[in-house]
Amino acid sequence: MPHILKNDNLEVQIDFPEENYQNARFDWTGKIVQVIFKGKIISSVENIATSAVEHSGLGFYNEFGIEAPVGFQEIKIGEWFHKIGVGLLKKNSNTYDFQHNYQIEPCDFTVIAKSNSIVIQCVSKRVNGYSYVLEKEITLLEDSFIVNYLLKNTGKKTIQTTEYNHNFIAIGNDFIGDNYQLTFPFQIKPKLFIETVNLEEKVIVGESDITFSETPKEQFFFSNMSGGEQVNASWELLHKEQKIGIRETGSFQTTSVNLWGCKHVICPETFFDVSVDPGKDLSWSRTYTVFTLD
Repeated sequence: MPHILKNDNLEVQIDFPEENYQNARFDWTGKIVQVIFKGKIISSVENIATSAVEHSGLGFYNEFGIEAPVGFQEIKIGEWFHKIGVGLLKKNSNTYDFQHNYQIEPCDFTVIAKSNSIVIQCVSKRVNGYSYVLEKEITLLEDSFIVNYLLKNTGKKTIQTTEYNHNFIAIGNDFIGDNYQLTFPFQIKPKLFIETVNLEEKVIVGESDITFSETPKEQFFFSNMSGGEQVNASWELLHKEQKIGIRETGSFQTTSVNLWGCKHVICPETFFDVSVDPGKDLSWSRTYTVFTLD
């Protein structure tokens, strides 16, 4: 059963580390599986065709090292590398694949649950000179929830990777379409996108917003949306018919913003660059505010 943070406006459901999702991709600490605002579900799932929560993403799952997990390039096939927030994964080829179901040796996890917050700590083993302690605290406020991260480098080598939240969202379980508007606090630069997937051309890229002519049947994806420019790590998603909006605000600036989605879900992603020297620590946060439109 998930741990529930709840008040008159919001309900945030959080799975414990070794409960339900057990794959190698997403961080096991603070798995936010569902968010409800005034009785309406605003979170969704990665794959609408499966109910196997052990294998696919949902809610507000985050991930470390989608392209380059810590120490992956330094080791041989058959050796172990760190996936922060999960544990040790066994290398099976010279190319990392975030969708592969790697063999896992989980970290040690501890949980402290309170009425309006939960703290999950993840302690890694020391392998190949790397080790860390990750502490994530999720706190519920009146109309928002905050995810605070603290990463301590307890090893002998610098930890360099990335972290982002996949943000699986569908307001009121409504399919993605012309009721949605996604806005960014920067100019979108399509000519500088690294990758563009919009085969049906139902996703409309504006100067600073994304809208839809109708519900897409195929997946869509855009990367490097700010053109590599350093911008505030923020976005705002509105649903005109449901009259509900959600906003994420990071405590950091980012040069990497992506957007993925399909007919049932939309996922804006702001990336945080992680660099922590031995004996040092690094903290950052993501604040999610949910509101009613006038």
